[in-house]
Amino acid sequence: METILEQQRRMHEERERLIDAMSKEMLFKKNSNRDQINSDHRLKMLLDRYMECTRSLKELYEDKDGLRMEEIASLQGPSEFVEFYTKVKNIKDFYRKHPNEICVPMSVEFEELNKIRENPTEDSQNLVEFTDEEGYGKFLDLHECYDKYLNLKEIRKTDYLTYLSIFDQLFEIPREKKNSDYKRYLECLLDYLQDYTNRVKPLLDLNEEIEHVVDEFEKQWDNGNFPGWAKETGGALTHTGAHLDLSAFSSWEELASLGLDRLKSALMALGLKCGGTLEERAQRLFTTKGKKLSELDPSLFAKFKPGKSRDAEKQKEIAVLEAQIYRFVEILSEQRQATKENIQRKQARTIGEREESDNEVTESESEEEDENDVIYNPKNLPLGWDGKPIPYWLYKLHGLNITYNCEICGNFTYRGPKAFQRHFAEWRHAHGMRCLGIPNTAHFASVTQIEDAMGLWLKLKDQKQKERFQASNEEEYEDNQGNVVNKKTFEDLKRQGLL
Repeated sequence: METILEQQRRMHEERERLIDAMSKEMLFKKNSNRDQINSDHRLKMLLDRYMECTRSLKELYEDKDGLRMEEIASLQGPSEFVEFYTKVKNIKDFYRKHPNEICVPMSVEFEELNKIRENPTEDSQNLVEFTDEEGYGKFLDLHECYDKYLNLKEIRKTDYLTYLSIFDQLFEIPREKKNSDYKRYLECLLDYLQDYTNRVKPLLDLNEEIEHVVDEFEKQWDNGNFPGWAKETGGALTHTGAHLDLSAFSSWEELASLGLDRLKSALMALGLKCGGTLEERAQRLFTTKGKKLSELDPSLFAKFKPGKSRDAEKQKEIAVLEAQIYRFVEILSEQRQATKENIQRKQARTIGEREESDNEVTESESEEEDENDVIYNPKNLPLGWDGKPIPYWLYKLHGLNITYNCEICGNFTYRGPKAFQRHFAEWRHAHGMRCLGIPNTAHFASVTQIEDAMGLWLKLKDQKQKERFQASNEEEYEDNQGNVVNKKTFEDLKRQGLL
């Protein structure tokens, strides 16, 4: 049996090996969505094991039963040699009773984890169960929830593709239609989204997310601004009617002149009884003038109806489910968009293409495996849209074997004349021209050298300077005799008094 100190040493070693394994798992390159999900689940298992080991180690250090201190005291006492030989004797006795038992070192287990990660087997490639519709975490499978949605009464019927776009627009459903069947539908939808999120994003702390959602919901619910559940006058938790300022009235007779409806509204706003004749209502309302609600006679207040409280609790339970669904829809926004695109592709297929869809799944899996291999590209051709080298004839046709260098772009190299001509209007060349203090105009088209661009810019500035209007030389003046001279000559003659 291990001693407490040996258990602590083993747990410290296990924690260090777990940290090393998690670091290698995070740095390992994932080539597909399947690899990413499997890696996250392996990382989740390692993290859970690390946390469990840490909790056990903490309990041993706390030493609530005092056994650890007794063991340390026995090692530090005057009879330490006796304690040493006693432990040696216990070890010999143990192996005498179990002669064929071999202790496997902890390093072997973690070496196996590294082998499985680098060379996955068929069993390790599918760590999580997904339906065929989900495509191993790529898409959502909401068909069961869609069937429950169609069975809801007084709900507009839609097709599955439209449902994927509107299933989170719960605030548009009138609250009078949100009954027990609607609540069961929300529970089914929430259970699926939560389970799917656990499978696709195992490292996400769902408990923390739900706690945060509930806290935000409580604030919005109290303020009455939660989507689809805004407070209404006459609601279960609010008083109806409008308050009335009584400072302008000196007697209940003046209040009676307002009429039955206005008095009833004012009484309901205060939570008081609103029945009776016109005089009774006016007298009841006038008694509240200058007083706080706590100072009034309790018999004046309307009786509380438990039914409204139960309805309010049911409404709040439904609203909490909606708030959680809103959050999960945000988390799974990418999978939702991919699902809609996948459904649109399926609907656009012909009958023959639909029959071949099963084969496409296996082909896509083989393509993912091929992506892991190094692409054979001895001529260093550019890659096409499918990630494979383009044909050599196409490479020559577009002149991609010809390279152009632009000094203004920081000696950046462009392949082919098309890319070279296009780059003069792109951000890289415009930024280089801006750094030189030169406007990127049509005058500098095809200019790639900094010296040439600067020389052309100086030439253009000189030309613009010459073309600029000069008042001293181009403005004309006429003297008394009708002689026309320029401004400079006119001012010189004027200063000499010859005009």
